[in-house]
Amino acid sequence: MNRAISLSVLLFSVLTASSVWAKVTQQEANRLGMDLTPMGAEKAGNASGSIPAWKGGITSPIPGFNKGQFHPDPYAADRVMHVITGKNVNKYKEFLTPGQVALLQRHPEYSINVYPSHRSAAYPQFVYDAVKKNAVTAELQPYGTGVSDTIMASPFPLPASGAEVLWNHTLRYRALSWEFTSSTLNTTESGDQGITTREYQYYFAYSEPGVTLPEIDNKIFYLKRKTLSPAKLSGQMTLVHETLDQIRSPRKSWIYMPGQRRVRRTPDLSYDTADIDSNGIRTIDQVDMFNGAPNLYDWTLVGKQEKYIPYNAYKLHGGHLRISDIAKKDFINPNLVRYEPHRVWVVEATLRTGMNHIYTKRRYYFDEDTWQIVLAEEHNEDGKLVQVTEAHTVNYYEVPMVYSTLEVTYDLEEGRYFAEGLDNERSPINVDVKFERRDFSSSALRREAR
Repeated sequence: MNRAISLSVLLFSVLTASSVWAKVTQQEANRLGMDLTPMGAEKAGNASGSIPAWKGGITSPIPGFNKGQFHPDPYAADRVMHVITGKNVNKYKEFLTPGQVALLQRHPEYSINVYPSHRSAAYPQFVYDAVKKNAVTAELQPYGTGVSDTIMASPFPLPASGAEVLWNHTLRYRALSWEFTSSTLNTTESGDQGITTREYQYYFAYSEPGVTLPEIDNKIFYLKRKTLSPAKLSGQMTLVHETLDQIRSPRKSWIYMPGQRRVRRTPDLSYDTADIDSNGIRTIDQVDMFNGAPNLYDWTLVGKQEKYIPYNAYKLHGGHLRISDIAKKDFINPNLVRYEPHRVWVVEATLRTGMNHIYTKRRYYFDEDTWQIVLAEEHNEDGKLVQVTEAHTVNYYEVPMVYSTLEVTYDLEEGRYFAEGLDNERSPINVDVKFERRDFSSSALRREAR
């Protein structure tokens, strides 16, 4: 851990969670694009050479890419450097998370294929400009419930606390609007699989050029989702207004049920409410690795570590694959999964005294180049590690932006898992679609339902 990170951890340990953090000076912000990347990562590689220097990432589509199609793999020629299994896990334990070790021990046939590291992450210049502006204006609100004076992208490229790192993930840039069709899959202990397919439409109000938080009424994004299959659920629609400060203004959601033929508000869509899509495997606040109000936990910045993390998941993202190629009985097909050495910010969340949640401790691993949570671990009330979630990301280089193509949550106790983002038999994200905020009103949902 370097001196700057050690100082951040020390400061976080001695200040109270209710503090409002001081802004970064312009001199500190000027490091962005110099020794730090425009997003705040270390530009240099590591001492051993296993992690290269960041040289700009993939900034435009590679040859062979056509709009509306899946993204060709820029690293298809890479060979596996080593395969980690339960038998040789101790040899590589330094670069594995406790959750990864637990998975290898839980499933003897599970493996981790480690490839050369490529720092492919890239964003448009206007995102880099916004991040640099945020660095000197953004402030964390008391108890980390929200952020003020921020827009477009991650607010804290030089984070001083675990809560600031978390908000970098929550408010990371994800383009303005997009749509796609994909499937979720959950398994039973016997290996049976339940598949649900939906259409998704997103509008990221937070990414609107030239607006302020008051102008978008504290909104991060709007989501509309329509179920296509199975037949018994076909036609169901959900609308979500995702707010930034969910203590001051909780998220709003509506649902349309064809059998009832009316749109109604949905209560309790937060915290550890069970996510019905996952057949009880994950909670609502595990969607997108973590979402919603962070007020139930104390967020401790552990520091930076070098780990093998899921990255450049183009092989998993391929349109030639069927769901059956990916989803096996106890885990997704290890031969389609790519892990690379990267630096991650590690943040641990501990349930505050007097608060209630089924997970009393949670640990998150944030890719330094994107602020995306790539690995998450959940502990039950006895402190036992019970779940591991992975986000398999790609650079959608037509934007460019980095986002997960698949998220997988493994239940270590029951041996079940849940996968979200299986678009291989459907279509990848379409970022050329044009939405507006008014397309996501409850009135618009009612009109579509009729």
